[in-house]
Amino acid sequence: MDKLITIREAAKLFGVSNTTLRRWESSKKLIPERTAGNQRRYRLSQINPALVRDAETDRKTIAYARVSSHDQKADLERQKQVLELYCATQGWTFNLISDLGSGMNYHKKGLKQLLEKILEGKVSRLVITHKNRLQRFGAELVFAICEAKQVEVVILNRGEDTFFEEDLAKDVLEIIVNFSTQAG
Repeated sequence: MDKLITIREAAKLFGVSNTTLRRWESSKKLIPERTAGNQRRYRLSQINPALVRDAETDRKTIAYARVSSHDQKADLERQKQVLELYCATQGWTFNLISDLGSGMNYHKKGLKQLLEKILEGKVSRLVITHKNRLQRFGAELVFAICEAKQVEVVILNRGEDTFFEEDLAKDVLEIIVNFSTQAG
C-alpha cells in the first residue's frame, strides 16, 4: 500500500523543518497531495531522497557558541560539546562557529561569518544553546533575518542562561566605558 504522510512526518524523515519542505514544494522538488481539509500529504512512493538532498547540499546547519570573556573559556568548550552532541544525535551535517566576545559586540569574527552565510542562503538551520549566546541585545533581529532567509532556529535551552547576570554586568560596564570615552 502506498502510504500518505503528513508534513511533520516528512520533515522528520528528511531531517529538515516544515519550512524547508514548503520551499521544496515551491521549487517543485516535492509535490504534495491535498486532503479535503486542504492539508498537505506526501506519498511515500513519490519521495526521492536523493533529489531532495541534492537541492539542499549547499545549505548547512550551523551551531554557534559564544562566551563574553577569556575566563569563561571552559563554558565555551561545554557549549561546543553540547552543540556537537545535539547536532550529531539529530543526524545533521553541521559546522561549528564560536566567538569569544561581548554580547554587545556586533563585530565578532564568528558572528559576521554566521550572518554572511545566512544572507548568502548557505544556512538551513542555526543551533544555539541559549538565545543570549547569539547576542545580548539584537538577537531578535538575527532571528528575523533567519526567518526571511528560511533558516530554522533551534534554541536548546529556553531558560535563563547561567551566566546571565555576570554577562549583563559586563555589558553594562562596557556601555558606561564606551559612553564615557566618547563624551570626553
